[in-house]
Amino acid sequence: MFLIVGGSGWLGGTVARLLLAQGRRVRVMTRIPAKVDNLARLGADVVAGDLRQPETLRQALNGVEVVIAAAHAFPGEGENNPLTVDNVGNRALIDAAKAAGVGHFVFTSMLGVRDNHPVDFYRIKYGVEQYLHASRLSYTIVRPSFFMEPWAVRIGEQVVEKGEVTIVGHGHNPINFVSVDDVASLVLLILDRPELRGRAIKIGGPENLTLHQVAAIFEQIVGRFVTKRYYSLERAKATSILMRKINPALSRDLALSVYMDTADLAFDSTETLRVFPLQLKRMEGIIRQRYSAVTRVPGTGVA
Repeated sequence: MFLIVGGSGWLGGTVARLLLAQGRRVRVMTRIPAKVDNLARLGADVVAGDLRQPETLRQALNGVEVVIAAAHAFPGEGENNPLTVDNVGNRALIDAAKAAGVGHFVFTSMLGVRDNHPVDFYRIKYGVEQYLHASRLSYTIVRPSFFMEPWAVRIGEQVVEKGEVTIVGHGHNPINFVSVDDVASLVLLILDRPELRGRAIKIGGPENLTLHQVAAIFEQIVGRFVTKRYYSLERAKATSILMRKINPALSRDLALSVYMDTADLAFDSTETLRVFPLQLKRMEGIIRQRYSAVTRVPGTGVA
């Protein structure tokens, strides 16, 4: 039995569907079972559970051989945030998995995690990695770059609704984006590779794109010019600091945006592809699949 924690999210839901398509027994733990009715119809066993409530984890882990932890609470609002979910919650899940005799634990982290990272979400992920290592559970850690699909939606909503996109900083920094589908495919491959246990596997997409280049892809596919509005790095840094206690979610989101415009976020997938036979998807294909049917606005077409 495979337990997917975070089955209502981008990655957890995709992994669940792939496992079910292979005829494997899948249980999905989620705070709101109605959100995964589609997985239940495919044959998944759905249980209500909350990483913030350790007492709910025991039932979810009953009879489970493999845990795939894909839940997160970024940027987080109220009590559902990276501190309560990604930090305390994942540590509770690791403890409960060990107590239940789980055979293997797959943890979804992030590319670039370290103990002194400027964004607290990355520091939290790194700390959980270390906690998992110290638990002596059999484990594999997956470290993906930024997911294409959520960022395509985040930018696409602005483009379709307003014909513009807000960029923090200059928008010229190359960033690696990877498709959720490719990360899910990697997870399935490592499940059958016992020699990879105890390792952290990095995965990124086939190209490094600036936010300006992503906007240009939208212009080509949607057929309208995209106005760029800029939020300066200095303003973003100052607002992030001011909002830490007042609005932690906004503070965290701005800190991530500053990081994305200033850090070295390029990634070369060559080494990963030597080990795993993946056909990595490109951002253009993801955007075209989701937005090619969007009605073009008269007089604004770029074609």
